[in-house]
Amino acid sequence: MSIRLRLTVWYSTLLAFTLFFFCISIYTFVDYNLYNDVKAHINKSLAKLKIQPTINFEKGLNLDLSASSGASLSEEELFVQIINFTNGERTISNNLEFFELNIPLPQKPNDIVEGYRKVSDPNNGEFLLYEQSIDIRNQTVGAIQVFSYTGREAKFTHELRSILVVSSLVTIVVAFSLGLFLAQKSLRPIENIIRATNRIQTGNDLSVRIPRVGPPEDEIGQLTETINRMLGRMETFYNELDEAYRHQRRFVSDVSHELRTPLTTIRGNVDLLQKMNTNVDKALALSEAERDQMMTEALKDISDESRRMSQLINDMLSLARADAGQKMEMSVIEVKPLVEEVARRAQFLPRKAEWHLQDIEVLDGAYVRGNRDYLQQMLFIFIENAFKYTSEGEVVLSAVRQDDQIGLRIRDSGIGMNQKEVPYIFERFYRADVSRGVTQGTGLGLAIAKWIIDEHAGSVEVLTKPGKGTTFIVWLPLTVVDEGDIVPL
Repeated sequence: MSIRLRLTVWYSTLLAFTLFFFCISIYTFVDYNLYNDVKAHINKSLAKLKIQPTINFEKGLNLDLSASSGASLSEEELFVQIINFTNGERTISNNLEFFELNIPLPQKPNDIVEGYRKVSDPNNGEFLLYEQSIDIRNQTVGAIQVFSYTGREAKFTHELRSILVVSSLVTIVVAFSLGLFLAQKSLRPIENIIRATNRIQTGNDLSVRIPRVGPPEDEIGQLTETINRMLGRMETFYNELDEAYRHQRRFVSDVSHELRTPLTTIRGNVDLLQKMNTNVDKALALSEAERDQMMTEALKDISDESRRMSQLINDMLSLARADAGQKMEMSVIEVKPLVEEVARRAQFLPRKAEWHLQDIEVLDGAYVRGNRDYLQQMLFIFIENAFKYTSEGEVVLSAVRQDDQIGLRIRDSGIGMNQKEVPYIFERFYRADVSRGVTQGTGLGLAIAKWIIDEHAGSVEVLTKPGKGTTFIVWLPLTVVDEGDIVPL
């Protein structure tokens, strides 16, 4: 059973009970007032009624109505009949002689039913009857019945009952039909929500939103808004998850590609050394110097590729920690001693270009909140990258200061890059086309550097031109601290 049908049935049932009690109340009220007037009329006439008991030596005690009482009853359309228990005689009022009424009389005192009750005569209709005992000296000698014709009242109440029943049934049927229509109209937005969500489910398009119908403050509008917000969050999570899966697939593909070359080289050289040891005849055909040279070259290739694989794995571990949301331990660091230490150690890196440190006086008294080891790693990545792509010329490390930020500038005069490649250089395993197959590298260094910069709430600028070199400027926010917060180098 649908919700709209259940709601309609509930409301119709509630309406039926309400109408039932309402009709009962109306019918009871009307019936009580109609018959209460008749009772008042009987009581008033009964108070004026005079019974004349006489003694007859042949028949015993007689209970007769006075002439005035009989005339009064006839005028007021009341009927009286008396039963004498002593001799069994029945006395009736004058007006009762013209009617053939079959109103039973009690035959003994125990049959007397005191009070009012409704009785029906098959030929004349309904009467309201009052019955009372006649007592003489605390002994019941007879009973009197006074009744009035209530056929008009009975007909009125019967018609009233029919009207109430029919009108109630018609009202319930109309209310049920109208309620079902209104419930269907009110719940139509929910059907729209169901259809929209089914379209989203079957079409796998989380960008679809449910159109809002009606006032936004009602329950349907709030439900629609809530589902739309939920769909928005689901779309965001789905896109992030899809992006993560895409990066993961690309990461695995790139790692497989990057590891395949050194592993192939190592395996080829190992096979060569094994063949030289097992094929003694062929090995003897070579001179001692040739054999030593081949072994030296093979071992050098194995060492170089092993070193490359080790660097690749270390870079991958750094990025894995970044993906896992690892938080760096931050402290207040003086920038100038850190830059001087990096510059001192950078001169021992393999390079062909000249190395210069200049213009770092602006770093006097400059402090940042960060991690010393990661900041050094970030600077070494940019410096090594500059050395790698600068076969001649110079690499210069300098600093600038602007407002509440300091900029560490690494400039080289190397091969440079095309502007179209700049948005992708911080992606993992990305390497400019001009460097592929020419300059060795894993393509992870700048991705790690970008992660370190982001963790320090910094930013990076890239200025480059093919054949004119590249300049990286790393901006870090300054911090004001007390001397007790400074971590010594």
